[in-house]
Amino acid sequence: MARDEIISAIDIGSTSIRVVCGQLKPGKDGNNIMQIIGAASAPSEGISKGSIISIEDAVSSISSALEKCERMTGAPIEHALVSINGAHVVAQESHGVVAVSKANGEVGEDDVERVISAAQSVATPPNYEILHVIPRSFSVDEQSGIKDPVGMTGIKLEADAQIILGMTSHVKNITKTVYRTGVDIDDLVVEVLAASESVLTNRQKDLGVAVVNLGGATTGLMVFEEGDVLHTKILPVGAGHITNDIAIGLRTSVDVAEQVKIDFGTALSAEVPKRDEIDLSQIDEKELVRVSRKEVAEIIEARLEEIFEMLKKELKSINRDSKLPSGIVFTGGGAKLHGLIEMAKTHFRTNASIGTPINIQTAIDKIQDPQFSTAVGLVQWGQGSTHGSNRHSLRNLSSVAGVTGKMGKWFKSLMP
Repeated sequence: MARDEIISAIDIGSTSIRVVCGQLKPGKDGNNIMQIIGAASAPSEGISKGSIISIEDAVSSISSALEKCERMTGAPIEHALVSINGAHVVAQESHGVVAVSKANGEVGEDDVERVISAAQSVATPPNYEILHVIPRSFSVDEQSGIKDPVGMTGIKLEADAQIILGMTSHVKNITKTVYRTGVDIDDLVVEVLAASESVLTNRQKDLGVAVVNLGGATTGLMVFEEGDVLHTKILPVGAGHITNDIAIGLRTSVDVAEQVKIDFGTALSAEVPKRDEIDLSQIDEKELVRVSRKEVAEIIEARLEEIFEMLKKELKSINRDSKLPSGIVFTGGGAKLHGLIEMAKTHFRTNASIGTPINIQTAIDKIQDPQFSTAVGLVQWGQGSTHGSNRHSLRNLSSVAGVTGKMGKWFKSLMP
């Protein structure tokens, strides 16, 4: 990749579309560093729980965010990496076995690619397609736990991998929507995987860490250990459900409830004095009532408790509940909720923190925000050699890019 080439990313969220552009620049230590030169967001229309429900509205929202970013960078966005999300995204384990091809028994790059292809040929559920094949570890003959088998000697090469799948109809709807905006897709990356690229260090991934991407309508969980992806799950609840609960509890509109959550919300109801009140007329002059701030905190706490219990159940299923040395890193727009980290530390009995994009240079203040972690992670994914992560284990080894390329030509042929 040319150093001055612009890498673009489109994060398609349920509440916002975020577009980020970055360029590789030489750093002080001689290594290239990603410089973010453009960032824009627009409200999401036509997208619900990570899935497209109206192509026309979604095209309009994505185009709006693209235009804002293009004005900032002064360059047209012709191709981009795109996030994919939703409860339809599932993960399953896979195993591949091949014979080493060389006569001297030395494992080569082609053997590694063949064994990953063998792992990829797992029986996928009907109407699903592979988004990522993430190798965990390799075995050469009887020696297991190998991270990079190239150059080793043996007869049999095996690979354990995690395969992340998405429903074909959802994949096609996202690709069709993006192509309608005139942008080619470089790659489709699962949202929580992209977020982990920008907020986690290599050391955290080695020691053991969970990243939780708390979005508007979904919550993504990805657990890492020894540098590998251990578990992936997308839950169909998010920060938007907290807003809906507040709207029902206060008998007010969703817009007013969202503002109440941002300005006055906290997950620590015990810390709120009983007499504290919120004057809703300050948010909307039509709302001539005062409501209890403690009641709002209790509503937030109850919904967060439910989300945390779902996350805890997932961690227990892989025996990692309270057993992650690097704790849990929360990112996404919902991570900014006041008191969330303190509540998480108590609930999960481990360290918890907010994850914002790291290892980047930028003059754009809003980039240092958990909301932009997925979009920045997509740019770093496109960089090809992200900070300290094993690109070999995290590169997309499936045919998504090929599939989207063919679909792009087909969709373009239909356009006037």
